[in-house]
Amino acid sequence: MIANVNDDGTPAVGTPDPAPDLDSAPDLPAARISVIVIGFDDARHIGAAVRSALAQGPVVAEVVAVDDASTDGTGAILDRLAAREPRLRVVHRSVNSGGCGTPRNDGLRAATSPYVMFLDSDDVLPAGAAAALLRAALQHDAPVAAGLCVRRELPQRRDTRWQPGLYRTAAVHDRPEAHAALLPDTLCVNKLYARAFLTGNGIAFPEGPYRYEDFVFTARVLAAGPRVATVPDAVYIWHVRRNTDRPSLSLDRDRIGNWQARVLAHQHAVEILRGAGGTALAQAARVKFLDHDLRMYVRELPSRGPAYRRAWWRVARGCLAAYGEAEFAAARAPARWIARVLLAAGAPRDLERLAQLAARPARLLPPYAAVAGLPVWAHDLPAVVLDGLTGPGAKPVRRLPVTVDAGLRTGPARAELRLRVHDLYGRLAQAGPRKVTVELRLRGGEPAVAYAAPLTPEGPAVWGARLYFGLGALAAQGSGGGTQVWDVRVRLHCGRGGAPLRTAVRATGPGLRRTILPSARHGVLLAQPYATATGSLALRLAPGVRGAVGVVVRRMRGWFR
Repeated sequence: MIANVNDDGTPAVGTPDPAPDLDSAPDLPAARISVIVIGFDDARHIGAAVRSALAQGPVVAEVVAVDDASTDGTGAILDRLAAREPRLRVVHRSVNSGGCGTPRNDGLRAATSPYVMFLDSDDVLPAGAAAALLRAALQHDAPVAAGLCVRRELPQRRDTRWQPGLYRTAAVHDRPEAHAALLPDTLCVNKLYARAFLTGNGIAFPEGPYRYEDFVFTARVLAAGPRVATVPDAVYIWHVRRNTDRPSLSLDRDRIGNWQARVLAHQHAVEILRGAGGTALAQAARVKFLDHDLRMYVRELPSRGPAYRRAWWRVARGCLAAYGEAEFAAARAPARWIARVLLAAGAPRDLERLAQLAARPARLLPPYAAVAGLPVWAHDLPAVVLDGLTGPGAKPVRRLPVTVDAGLRTGPARAELRLRVHDLYGRLAQAGPRKVTVELRLRGGEPAVAYAAPLTPEGPAVWGARLYFGLGALAAQGSGGGTQVWDVRVRLHCGRGGAPLRTAVRATGPGLRRTILPSARHGVLLAQPYATATGSLALRLAPGVRGAVGVVVRRMRGWFR
């Protein structure tokens, strides 16, 4: 299994081996798969997508590329590729569909192979993806085979695994209804489908300008009750490009229409599952919406304008009003607490506090209110009980959404990190916090550096720690001479037993500014503590003149963009 691969499917530095090469799978029949590639005005990337599909080898009979009425030369690029590659067929649409569903349906109608896969124009298939899925489908007589999708942030090339719990080992699920854990993987692109299964059950994507069409398509697939085989191999590389003039439909979340479309697609998917009798799957879909979709948008609320916040709040409350208490209870505590605040408050409030609770890991910021001995969100919202924090059935300390504030100051010789740990309804005080271990982990790499410091009381419900480390020595731990990003995490150790609490720290204080420091090791070192999108503390280091200049140039490009 791979968690990090290059665009051409080869393993990136420091990552496990890729999926098996096609030459090691001579038992598979040839020409069994049609790969459907869709694209609109993506001349820059579509060639790489098509080539990655053709590179899957003899198991791929054809690549059907659907040009959704592009205006930038995408169609001409596809035609030139087709002139050289007999397995590539191009379908040109005369009118843009406004979405992804219609061109995928066009490709499905044009496909001739027993199995189909879907590929977006700005993504790629890693080596061996088609073979791994086909082998699982044939071995288990499964109409659907699924594998790991790697979500790659570009240009940083930071990889995360999408729904990794489903793909740790190979498995076969005879009935999706009996394995509701399949539901959260709403992607259609990391899967192989028997074409006869799709056409025989009338399964297609929503037509026209329909966003989040994957939600509906996946619901239709699962509602038909197919046997699903899963493999641990990476079968899809999902490229996430945020700094572009035209972000993807799913990433374009700064308009309220995106949230409305997501809620509509979610509700449509639930209706499909319920209509087919999939009660467990329908509930899993609703819980997934709380745990994933709701939290993702709540994290972004502080950065939105007042009009967006009001509209978002109204749409969210309308959706959540149809939920039952059993569905809230089935969600993780941060999600159900957020949902309860939304339902109890008629207008946007406590946005920063909600956003921090929606972060991963979750942080519950003070103040900590209580009514009749029960933890509640606020004294004026006594109905929003923060269940699971105290009393019978309370979570262990290691699973509490504890807030650790951190300020980082950089100096010529060393950096100073100050920590403030907030108690949570007396739970930490009962456990007896003694020390903290700070871990700085290089993002996208292996090195991690740990420092320990004692915790000392700084107030009735706050503990503090202070530690120092050399920036030059830290930069030397990173590979190469480029920019490094170090994420800061902590482990809280308590004296009364139990596993340590692990969490990220919240960036606070006036020290979040870029400084250029002299360095005996590197000549010059640019250091910038900053808050990530979720408010966590990270440290950017650029050793050497070249690294420092590179950071400045990239920042200037961002200004002009």
